Formats: sequence, C-alpha cells, structure tokens
Amino acid sequence: MSTIKDQLKQRRSIRKYTIQPVPDRLILEALEAASWAPSAHNAQPWRFILVSDIEVKQSLAKTMAEAWIKDQTKDSVRVKQGEEDFSVRRFSTAPVVIVACLSFEDVKQYVDDKRRLLERDLAVQSLGASVQNLLLSASGNGLGACWFSAPMFCKDVVRQVLGVPENVEPQAIILMGYSNEKPIVKQRKTFEEFCFQNRWNKPI
Repeated sequence: MSTIKDQLKQRRSIRKYTIQPVPDRLILEALEAASWAPSAHNAQPWRFILVSDIEVKQSLAKTMAEAWIKDQTKDSVRVKQGEEDFSVRRFSTAPVVIVACLSFEDVKQYVDDKRRLLERDLAVQSLGASVQNLLLSASGNGLGACWFSAPMFCKDVVRQVLGVPENVEPQAIILMGYSNEKPIVKQRKTFEEFCFQNRWNKPI
C-alpha cells in the first residue's frame, strides 16, 4: 500500500492521454479532494468548472490559442508553425478539462489597499493548495493530470466563453486522463539546498 510520501514522489505532470474515458466518480472524487484544502479564514475561494461539452472545449481552446498568438506577436515573439493548432488540440481533446477560478465572494474585504492585496495573496495561495489536492487525488487513482496557467493570460476570453462573472478570476486549467506517456523523473533539489534554520542561508 502506497504512502502519502510515495504518492507525492510518483505524481508527474502528464500532457498526453489515451482516449479511455475517465469515470465520473474519479472526477468528482478529485473535485471533492480539492474542497479539503486549507484556506485563509476558511474562505474556500476556489471555484471549478468541469468542461465536458466538446463544442465548449473547442471554443475555449481556440479562443485561448488566438489570445496567446496575439500576445506573442505583440511581444515580437515568433510563433512556430503549427504551435497554435497543437495548443488547440491539447486543450480540446483531453478527456477531462477543469478550469480553476478564484472567487472573492467570501474573501475579507478591506478599504486599505495593502490589506486588500494581502487578502488576495492569501486567496491565491488557498486556490493553489486546492489544485494540488485535486492533482494528488487524480494521481492516487491512477490518472495523469497537468496544471496549466494559460487562463491567467487571457482571463476575459475565458470569462466570455464560460460565462464567468467579472468578480471571479480564471486562474488555471487542469487536464486529466489516463496517461499515454512516461515523463522522465526530473532532478529535485535536496532539502538542504532550500531549507534554512533560524536565519536565511543558515544550513539546517
């Protein structure tokens, strides 16, 4: 029986999937796992949109790709031939597409700008913890998944396609399915390289 430590080490970012459909119960289990993440003031600012309709998937993928190309061109970055089509295929053909959003409905509101920005940071951290729970649940059930930050760069486009209100921010897309690849295990830093004791740069 695998331990939590085993699951943490075995999880990988999977970008290629088989055509095998994912049982609804595993999708719902992953979404429920997301709800058990810690959140500042118990605000639970996460909102998830499960995109199952193929036409909506394609529309979302196409409009995001177009926005990405526009940004790249504006920044004088050359986009390789076929990259836009590849991006559309990746997001429109994944068995499961989940859009993670940040809601400020229950986040504490302050008049003070500094405090308001701090509360926003706390909400973003909470959403990140929630997404991690979702990824670990998927991995623990034998699924592959990958966290993409694409919506961050075209929030208005995602809002328009999915009908997301203005006070909710699309933050990420999680693709999920049965893995059709075996990514290499990338080298991780040892804890001695990033952990300190008592003061910065004092070895633990």
